[in-house]
Amino acid sequence: MSWLTEYVRPRIRTLLGQREVPENLWSQCPACQQMIFAKELEKNLKVCPHCAHHMRATAIERLGWTFDDGAYTRIELPKVPVDPLAFRDSKRYVDRLREARTKTGMEDALIVAHGTIDGHRAVVGAMEFDFIGGSMGAAVGEGLVAAARLAVLQEAPLILYTASAGARMQEGAVSLMQMPRSVIATMLLKEARLPLLIVLTDPTTGGVTASFAMLGDIHIAEPGALIGFAGARVIEQTVRETLPEGFQRAEYLHEHGIVDMIVARTDMRDMLSRLMALLRPPAEAITGEPAPAEPEDAAAA
Repeated sequence: MSWLTEYVRPRIRTLLGQREVPENLWSQCPACQQMIFAKELEKNLKVCPHCAHHMRATAIERLGWTFDDGAYTRIELPKVPVDPLAFRDSKRYVDRLREARTKTGMEDALIVAHGTIDGHRAVVGAMEFDFIGGSMGAAVGEGLVAAARLAVLQEAPLILYTASAGARMQEGAVSLMQMPRSVIATMLLKEARLPLLIVLTDPTTGGVTASFAMLGDIHIAEPGALIGFAGARVIEQTVRETLPEGFQRAEYLHEHGIVDMIVARTDMRDMLSRLMALLRPPAEAITGEPAPAEPEDAAAA
Protein backbone atom coordinates (compact mmCIF):
# COMPACT_ATOMS: atom_id res chain seq x y z
CA MET A 1 0.00 0.00 0.00
CA SER A 2 1.35 3.44 -0.92
CA TRP A 3 1.25 6.55 1.25
CA LEU A 4 -1.43 7.96 -1.09
CA THR A 5 -3.94 5.27 -0.19
CA GLU A 6 -2.87 4.86 3.45
CA TYR A 7 -2.56 8.51 4.42
CA VAL A 8 -3.69 11.03 1.81
CA ARG A 9 -7.04 9.48 0.83
CA PRO A 10 -8.26 8.98 4.44
CA ARG A 11 -7.28 12.57 5.25
CA ILE A 12 -9.23 13.90 2.27
CA ARG A 13 -12.29 11.85 3.24
CA THR A 14 -12.08 13.19 6.79
CA LEU A 15 -11.89 16.79 5.59
CA LEU A 16 -14.67 16.52 3.01
CA GLY A 17 -16.90 14.18 4.98
CA GLN A 18 -18.68 11.08 3.76
CA ARG A 19 -21.29 11.71 1.07
CA GLU A 20 -24.19 9.29 1.13
CA VAL A 21 -25.39 8.10 -2.26
CA PRO A 22 -29.22 7.99 -2.27
CA GLU A 23 -30.87 4.71 -3.08
CA ASN A 24 -32.96 4.23 -6.23
CA LEU A 25 -31.00 6.93 -8.05
CA TRP A 26 -31.29 4.96 -11.30
CA SER A 27 -33.89 2.65 -12.81
CA GLN A 28 -33.47 0.08 -15.56
CA CYS A 29 -35.98 -0.16 -18.36
CA PRO A 30 -37.33 -3.73 -18.53
CA ALA A 31 -37.72 -3.44 -22.32
CA CYS A 32 -34.45 -1.95 -23.61
CA GLN A 33 -32.35 -2.46 -20.45
CA GLN A 34 -31.16 1.14 -20.52
CA MET A 35 -30.38 2.87 -17.23
CA ILE A 36 -32.55 5.94 -16.58
CA PHE A 37 -31.99 8.68 -14.04
CA ALA A 38 -34.85 8.48 -11.52
CA LYS A 39 -35.78 12.16 -11.77
CA GLU A 40 -35.85 11.97 -15.57
CA LEU A 41 -38.11 8.91 -15.42
CA GLU A 42 -40.43 10.63 -12.95
CA LYS A 43 -40.62 13.73 -15.15
CA ASN A 44 -41.49 11.53 -18.13
CA LEU A 45 -44.34 9.81 -16.22
CA LYS A 46 -42.53 6.47 -16.01
CA VAL A 47 -42.14 6.23 -19.80
CA CYS A 48 -38.68 5.16 -20.99
CA PRO A 49 -37.08 8.06 -22.92
CA HIS A 50 -35.07 5.57 -25.01
CA CYS A 51 -37.71 3.10 -26.24
CA ALA A 52 -41.03 4.66 -25.03
CA HIS A 53 -41.84 1.58 -22.93
CA HIS A 54 -44.63 2.36 -20.48
CA MET A 55 -43.71 1.07 -17.04
CA ARG A 56 -46.40 0.20 -14.55
CA ALA A 57 -47.65 3.07 -12.40
CA THR A 58 -49.46 3.23 -9.09
CA ALA A 59 -53.04 4.41 -8.67
CA ILE A 60 -51.86 7.43 -6.67
CA GLU A 61 -49.46 8.43 -9.45
CA ARG A 62 -52.22 8.22 -12.05
CA LEU A 63 -54.48 10.52 -10.06
CA GLY A 64 -51.68 13.05 -9.71
CA TRP A 65 -50.95 12.96 -13.44
CA THR A 66 -54.63 13.36 -14.37
CA PHE A 67 -56.03 16.19 -12.24
CA ASP A 68 -55.16 19.88 -12.57
CA ASP A 69 -51.97 20.63 -10.61
CA GLY A 70 -52.20 17.13 -9.15
CA ALA A 71 -54.92 18.36 -6.78
CA TYR A 72 -57.91 16.14 -6.02
CA THR A 73 -60.21 15.01 -3.24
CA ARG A 74 -60.40 11.33 -2.40
CA ILE A 75 -63.70 9.85 -1.29
CA GLU A 76 -64.23 7.22 1.36
CA LEU A 77 -65.53 4.05 -0.24
CA PRO A 78 -68.23 1.84 1.35
CA LYS A 79 -67.10 -0.68 3.95
CA VAL A 80 -67.55 -4.37 3.14
CA PRO A 81 -67.08 -7.62 5.13
CA VAL A 82 -63.34 -8.19 5.41
CA ASP A 83 -63.19 -11.98 4.99
CA PRO A 84 -66.64 -13.38 4.11
CA LEU A 85 -65.37 -16.94 3.55
CA ALA A 86 -62.66 -17.10 6.25
CA PHE A 87 -60.39 -18.07 3.36
CA ARG A 88 -56.93 -19.50 3.80
CA ASP A 89 -54.38 -20.90 1.36
CA SER A 90 -50.67 -20.59 2.19
CA LYS A 91 -51.72 -17.51 4.19
CA ARG A 92 -54.87 -16.23 5.77
CA TYR A 93 -56.76 -13.77 3.57
CA VAL A 94 -56.86 -11.19 6.36
CA ASP A 95 -53.05 -11.35 6.52
CA ARG A 96 -52.78 -10.77 2.77
CA LEU A 97 -55.08 -7.76 3.09
CA ARG A 98 -53.01 -6.36 5.94
CA GLU A 99 -49.80 -6.72 3.95
CA ALA A 100 -51.31 -5.15 0.84
CA ARG A 101 -52.64 -2.18 2.83
CA THR A 102 -49.25 -1.62 4.42
CA LYS A 103 -47.49 -1.86 1.05
CA THR A 104 -49.80 0.43 -0.93
CA GLY A 105 -51.33 2.71 1.69
CA MET A 106 -54.77 1.90 0.25
CA GLU A 107 -57.77 0.15 1.78
CA ASP A 108 -58.33 -1.97 -1.34
CA ALA A 109 -57.47 -2.19 -5.04
CA LEU A 110 -59.54 0.85 -6.10
CA ILE A 111 -59.16 4.52 -5.27
CA VAL A 112 -61.74 7.14 -6.29
CA ALA A 113 -61.30 10.91 -6.35
CA HIS A 114 -62.87 13.99 -7.89
CA GLY A 115 -61.45 17.28 -9.13
CA THR A 116 -60.92 19.11 -12.42
CA ILE A 117 -59.14 18.30 -15.67
CA ASP A 118 -58.41 21.48 -17.62
CA GLY A 119 -61.24 23.06 -15.67
CA HIS A 120 -63.74 20.26 -16.43
CA ARG A 121 -65.21 18.50 -13.40
CA ALA A 122 -64.41 14.79 -13.38
CA VAL A 123 -64.56 11.72 -11.18
CA VAL A 124 -61.62 9.36 -11.58
CA GLY A 125 -61.16 5.82 -10.32
CA ALA A 126 -57.80 4.05 -10.52
CA MET A 127 -56.97 0.43 -9.78
CA GLU A 128 -53.79 -0.56 -7.94
CA PHE A 129 -52.12 -3.69 -9.32
CA ASP A 130 -49.81 -3.98 -6.31
CA PHE A 131 -52.88 -4.60 -4.13
CA ILE A 132 -53.26 -8.38 -4.54
CA GLY A 133 -52.88 -8.09 -8.31
CA GLY A 134 -55.55 -5.39 -8.56
CA SER A 135 -58.10 -8.15 -8.08
CA MET A 136 -61.79 -7.26 -7.93
CA GLY A 137 -63.56 -8.17 -4.72
CA ALA A 138 -66.58 -6.74 -2.93
CA ALA A 139 -64.73 -3.52 -2.03
CA VAL A 140 -63.91 -2.79 -5.68
CA GLY A 141 -67.48 -3.52 -6.79
CA GLU A 142 -68.93 -1.20 -4.14
CA GLY A 143 -66.29 1.40 -5.01
CA LEU A 144 -67.29 1.41 -8.67
CA VAL A 145 -70.94 1.96 -7.78
CA ALA A 146 -69.95 4.77 -5.39
CA ALA A 147 -67.84 6.38 -8.13
CA ALA A 148 -70.75 6.24 -10.59
CA ARG A 149 -73.16 7.74 -8.06
CA LEU A 150 -70.73 10.55 -7.34
CA ALA A 151 -70.35 11.27 -11.07
CA VAL A 152 -74.15 11.45 -11.43
CA LEU A 153 -74.40 13.70 -8.37
CA GLN A 154 -71.73 16.06 -9.75
CA GLU A 155 -73.00 15.74 -13.35
CA ALA A 156 -69.46 14.86 -14.34
CA PRO A 157 -67.80 12.21 -16.54
CA LEU A 158 -66.33 9.11 -14.93
CA ILE A 159 -62.82 8.03 -15.92
CA LEU A 160 -61.59 4.58 -14.87
CA TYR A 161 -57.98 3.38 -15.05
CA THR A 162 -57.97 -0.42 -15.07
CA ALA A 163 -55.08 -2.59 -13.89
CA SER A 164 -56.12 -6.02 -12.69
CA ALA A 165 -55.54 -9.74 -12.84
CA GLY A 166 -59.30 -10.37 -12.54
CA ALA A 167 -61.65 -11.50 -9.80
CA ARG A 168 -60.29 -12.10 -6.29
CA MET A 169 -60.34 -15.83 -5.66
CA GLN A 170 -60.16 -15.39 -1.87
CA GLU A 171 -63.74 -14.09 -1.96
CA GLY A 172 -65.09 -16.90 -4.12
CA ALA A 173 -68.58 -16.30 -5.56
CA VAL A 174 -68.70 -12.90 -3.84
CA SER A 175 -65.99 -11.66 -6.21
CA LEU A 176 -67.86 -13.01 -9.26
CA MET A 177 -70.95 -11.11 -8.12
CA GLN A 178 -68.98 -7.89 -8.59
CA MET A 179 -69.06 -8.33 -12.36
CA PRO A 180 -72.81 -7.61 -12.60
CA ARG A 181 -72.35 -5.09 -9.77
CA SER A 182 -69.88 -3.16 -11.91
CA VAL A 183 -72.32 -3.30 -14.84
CA ILE A 184 -74.88 -1.54 -12.62
CA ALA A 185 -72.34 1.26 -12.17
CA THR A 186 -72.04 1.71 -15.94
CA MET A 187 -75.82 1.73 -16.31
CA LEU A 188 -76.15 4.56 -13.78
CA LEU A 189 -73.97 6.70 -16.02
CA LYS A 190 -75.77 5.73 -19.22
CA GLU A 191 -79.16 6.57 -17.70
CA ALA A 192 -77.80 10.00 -16.72
CA ARG A 193 -76.23 10.38 -20.19
CA LEU A 194 -72.79 10.97 -18.70
CA PRO A 195 -69.58 9.81 -20.39
CA LEU A 196 -67.67 6.77 -19.15
CA LEU A 197 -64.06 6.76 -20.32
CA ILE A 198 -62.03 3.59 -19.77
CA VAL A 199 -58.22 3.72 -19.81
CA LEU A 200 -56.83 0.20 -20.16
CA THR A 201 -53.36 -0.16 -18.66
CA ASP A 202 -50.95 -3.05 -18.28
CA PRO A 203 -52.32 -5.53 -17.35
CA THR A 204 -56.12 -5.66 -17.62
CA THR A 205 -57.38 -9.24 -17.59
CA GLY A 206 -59.97 -11.66 -16.21
CA GLY A 207 -63.27 -10.57 -14.76
CA VAL A 208 -62.44 -6.87 -15.06
CA THR A 209 -62.07 -7.19 -18.83
CA ALA A 210 -65.23 -9.33 -18.93
CA SER A 211 -67.29 -6.62 -17.19
CA PHE A 212 -67.02 -2.85 -16.86
CA ALA A 213 -63.67 -2.48 -18.65
CA MET A 214 -65.38 -3.16 -21.98
CA LEU A 215 -68.57 -1.17 -21.31
CA GLY A 216 -67.26 2.36 -21.64
CA ASP A 217 -68.26 4.95 -24.21
CA ILE A 218 -64.63 5.21 -25.34
CA HIS A 219 -61.84 2.74 -24.66
CA ILE A 220 -58.30 4.07 -24.54
CA ALA A 221 -55.24 1.88 -24.09
CA GLU A 222 -51.67 2.68 -23.16
CA PRO A 223 -49.06 1.44 -25.67
CA GLY A 224 -48.09 -2.19 -25.21
CA ALA A 225 -50.68 -2.88 -22.51
CA LEU A 226 -51.71 -6.51 -21.97
CA ILE A 227 -55.49 -6.72 -22.32
CA GLY A 228 -57.50 -9.94 -22.36
CA PHE A 229 -59.60 -12.41 -20.44
CA ALA A 230 -57.75 -15.73 -20.15
CA GLY A 231 -54.01 -16.16 -20.56
CA ALA A 232 -52.58 -16.80 -24.01
CA ARG A 233 -51.35 -20.28 -23.05
CA VAL A 234 -54.81 -21.28 -21.78
CA ILE A 235 -56.40 -20.06 -25.02
CA GLU A 236 -53.88 -21.96 -27.17
CA GLN A 237 -54.55 -25.17 -25.25
CA THR A 238 -58.30 -24.65 -25.63
CA VAL A 239 -58.48 -23.81 -29.33
CA ARG A 240 -55.41 -25.94 -30.20
CA GLU A 241 -54.02 -23.22 -32.44
CA THR A 242 -51.02 -20.95 -32.30
CA LEU A 243 -52.04 -17.40 -31.51
CA PRO A 244 -50.82 -14.53 -33.72
CA GLU A 245 -47.87 -12.42 -32.64
CA GLY A 246 -48.81 -9.57 -30.33
CA PHE A 247 -52.13 -11.20 -29.41
CA GLN A 248 -53.81 -9.47 -26.43
CA ARG A 249 -51.60 -6.42 -26.73
CA ALA A 250 -53.11 -2.94 -27.12
CA GLU A 251 -51.92 -2.56 -30.71
CA TYR A 252 -53.49 -5.85 -31.81
CA LEU A 253 -56.80 -4.99 -30.13
CA HIS A 254 -56.81 -1.54 -31.70
CA GLU A 255 -56.19 -3.04 -35.13
CA HIS A 256 -59.19 -5.36 -34.63
CA GLY A 257 -61.56 -2.70 -33.30
CA ILE A 258 -61.66 -3.71 -29.64
CA VAL A 259 -59.88 -0.55 -28.48
CA ASP A 260 -60.82 2.87 -29.85
CA MET A 261 -57.42 4.51 -29.54
CA ILE A 262 -53.92 4.09 -28.18
CA VAL A 263 -52.62 7.13 -26.36
CA ALA A 264 -49.17 7.66 -24.86
CA ARG A 265 -49.18 8.38 -21.16
CA THR A 266 -47.63 11.81 -21.69
CA ASP A 267 -50.57 12.74 -23.93
CA MET A 268 -53.30 11.06 -21.87
CA ARG A 269 -54.40 14.07 -19.83
CA ASP A 270 -54.84 16.26 -22.92
CA MET A 271 -56.78 13.52 -24.70
CA LEU A 272 -59.11 13.02 -21.72
CA SER A 273 -59.76 16.75 -21.60
CA ARG A 274 -60.64 16.85 -25.31
CA LEU A 275 -62.96 13.86 -25.02
CA MET A 276 -64.72 15.33 -21.99
CA ALA A 277 -65.37 18.53 -23.92
CA LEU A 278 -66.68 16.63 -26.94
CA LEU A 279 -68.91 14.32 -24.91
CA ARG A 280 -70.34 16.97 -22.60
CA PRO A 281 -74.09 16.22 -22.44
CA PRO A 282 -76.66 18.83 -23.44
CA ALA A 283 -78.39 20.72 -20.63
CA GLU A 284 -81.72 18.91 -21.02
CA ALA A 285 -80.02 15.52 -20.54
CA ILE A 286 -79.31 16.44 -16.92
CA THR A 287 -81.91 18.98 -15.89
CA GLY A 288 -84.80 17.55 -17.88
CA GLU A 289 -85.48 21.03 -19.25
CA PRO A 290 -84.88 22.13 -22.84
CA ALA A 291 -81.71 24.05 -23.57
CA PRO A 292 -82.09 27.85 -23.92
CA ALA A 293 -83.30 28.85 -27.40
CA GLU A 294 -80.86 30.73 -29.59
CA PRO A 295 -81.69 34.34 -30.52
CA GLU A 296 -83.46 34.69 -33.87
CA ASP A 297 -80.63 36.80 -35.27
CA ALA A 298 -78.07 34.11 -34.34
CA ALA A 299 -80.26 31.36 -35.80
CA ALA A 300 -80.64 33.30 -39.05
CA ALA A 301 -76.90 33.82 -39.23
